[in-house]
Amino acid sequence: MSWDIVLFNSRQKIQSVEELDETQLEPTDFCAVLESHFNEIERSDNHRRIKGKDFEIDYFQDDEPVSNKILSLYGESGLYEIVALARKHNWQIFDTGHGQMIDLEDPSINGYESFQRYLQQVLKGNE
Repeated sequence: MSWDIVLFNSRQKIQSVEELDETQLEPTDFCAVLESHFNEIERSDNHRRIKGKDFEIDYFQDDEPVSNKILSLYGESGLYEIVALARKHNWQIFDTGHGQMIDLEDPSINGYESFQRYLQQVLKGNE
């Protein structure tokens, strides 16, 4: 099961997406940064799959710079790779499953561990 996150490049420190000021968003070529950072990327039309040690990241290629980028993560290591890129490029990350921003200084607070707890709740509810 994938875990979806959204990357934002904003001059505003985003506390919640409900308070997002779209005029503060910066168009960015997220795809170029991802492709320059990761070595193993599978390409199929506009779909991309980054393959790393114990993780995969799926996304779709954009034709122009965008202010946000959705990624589907498979595996905890993928989150930490994206957090490192976010820190380097001053991006922010929104966790779609929990509806909150991820703390880049301590992503385990509301990152992968929270996702695993949420996933277990969903799976138990489907039994």
